Parts: sequence; structure tokens; C-alpha cells
Amino acid sequence: MINKAANIKYLPLTQAYFSQVVTLANQVHGDGYLDHEKLEQWTLKGIVKNINCSFVAILDEQVIGFRSTYSANQWSIDQWCSPTLWQLDSDKCCYFKCNTVDEKYRGLGVGKKLLQLAIEAAKQQGAQAGISHLWKQSPNNSAVAYFTKCGGKLIKSHPGKWNEESKQGYDCVFCGFDCRCEAAEMIIYFSDD
Repeated sequence: MINKAANIKYLPLTQAYFSQVVTLANQVHGDGYLDHEKLEQWTLKGIVKNINCSFVAILDEQVIGFRSTYSANQWSIDQWCSPTLWQLDSDKCCYFKCNTVDEKYRGLGVGKKLLQLAIEAAKQQGAQAGISHLWKQSPNNSAVAYFTKCGGKLIKSHPGKWNEESKQGYDCVFCGFDCRCEAAEMIIYFSDD
């Protein structure tokens, strides 16, 4: 495993990787989670000042993980967000949209590295923190555990966050087309180092 980790390349997410990213996302999260059009929108929301906040992890020319991040001021605060609890102006917060790692490559630090790269890019754009909604039903609640290890703080839990998307074609791997999974709204404050 150590050899594999040493050979992983991390690159900005571009259209060259879209097909592989869509396939991986739908394998991990469920059919209908992501398509090319949605991924293009996600990616464009993460580019400011020619700095891309979204990244892929590549091993042997295959995408084994990706992180999609929206730049500050490039995403909408909706009913699933609690900006009054963030202790920071919302225009200083990027949004960590999606982090996905192929099951065969988990435990190698891929998710953590993708997050670190996204944070560094977001800081270059002027962000001071990042918000995310983590999937509490991930195996052993690993999404929340990983984000917490990376400095994330729980803000609020949101039952049913993905329910509307499931009614529009997202086939949740646990709930099907009536997703009742819970989201943990979390924040990471960026340090100046």
C-alpha cells in the first residue's frame, strides 16, 4: 500500500477526467448522483482568479478519488446552511461539495490530501473557512470522522437533506429514490500557516 500511495498524482479537476469522475461518483454514492453537466457546473464554481479548488487523485491513469469544491461567493446558501453559527461572514467561506475515494484506495490518505489541496487553493482565492455537508450514513460514519480529523467542527445536523434530489433521479445506495440520509453541516477554519 505504501508504494501505491507514493505513486498517486494529484491534479486539478478538468474535463479530461470528467468521465472517470462521474463513473466513480455514481459507483460510490448511487446512480444518478452525478452527470457530466452537473460536474461541469460544480467545477466552474470552484475556479476564481485562474485557481481551481477541485482536484483528482490519479493512479495508473485512473481516477481513484476526487474533491469538488466551490469557491467563496460561488455557491448559494440554502435552508440546509446555518450561517449565523459559522462565526465568519459567509463570503469568506468556500463549500466542500463532494469528496469521493474508490473503496480499494481508502486508508491511504487520499481524501485528506484532496482536502488539503482544496484548502490551499481556496485560501489563495481569499477564503478563510470551508463549509460542508457530510453523509452521516457513510460506512461507520467515516465521512464525519475523516472531516473531524482534518479539523472540521459540527455545526448542525440536517435530516432529509438529500430527499429532494432522490425524488429527481438520485438513487441513494441505502434509501433508493426516497433518501432519508442525514447531513452533518460542518466547518473547517483555515489557519494562516
